[in-house]
Amino acid sequence: MPSILATDQITRYYGRLCAVDHVSLTVEAGEMFGLLGRNGAGKSTLIKMLTTLLPPTSGNAAIGGYDVRRQSDKVRRLVGYVPQALSADGELTGYDNLLIFAKTYDVPRALRADLIEECLDFMGLADAAHRLVKTYSGGMVRRLEIAQSMLHKPSILFLDEPTIGLDPVAREAVWKHVKRLRELYKTTVFLTTHYMAEAEELCSRIAIMRRGKIVALGGTDELKAAHSKRGATLDEIFAHFTEDEKDEDGGYREIAKARKKARRLQ
Repeated sequence: MPSILATDQITRYYGRLCAVDHVSLTVEAGEMFGLLGRNGAGKSTLIKMLTTLLPPTSGNAAIGGYDVRRQSDKVRRLVGYVPQALSADGELTGYDNLLIFAKTYDVPRALRADLIEECLDFMGLADAAHRLVKTYSGGMVRRLEIAQSMLHKPSILFLDEPTIGLDPVAREAVWKHVKRLRELYKTTVFLTTHYMAEAEELCSRIAIMRRGKIVALGGTDELKAAHSKRGATLDEIFAHFTEDEKDEDGGYREIAKARKKARRLQ
């Protein structure tokens, strides 16, 4: 299958800190690709470069054959992005949130109402369309954010920890709808998660990042076969490839940040 995403030694510095370090990878059209790593490993920075929100310091990437530096407008029409941070406005209804995104993506006025209704129905939010988003549950908010990112029918959808803070039922509902997107629209999905069970169940291939570098890449069976312990779980593989991360990566600030994100989705 053709590659919809390709990076070539893409790198990003913040001052002296190298957040993403010469990453080269490809993702095939229609694939569900997982990017794993501890907090601070560089996952979100990589996604922001791929979605044109951050320029690379060096190296490059292409989405659908378009250069993320020189053809950013064309790239943005091919990508949908659901960030970790809240992207829906709680003071607006679900419908109005989608209307704003439809205008942002230059969806023709004549098509907006039908597309919004289609997205709301697809994500199971039709009955809540005219309620304020601040009355939604965490799972509903996430589904609305995915609906926002899918309005323009992107070829590739980036999901940055989409189920953090959600209970198991809400997580399952989110993934059920994402799976339907892939089945109906052949959407490529590029996701990050800290839930190893999600990654193992959903992803055809997984990359593990450590300190800005890709340190392991392959299908779950390949990663397990490369581990010295027979019958190793994905949790153990993750720990093995990220074990030399600094202790402070999981310290007070990261815990506080994770809990803050979890609270907003409850």
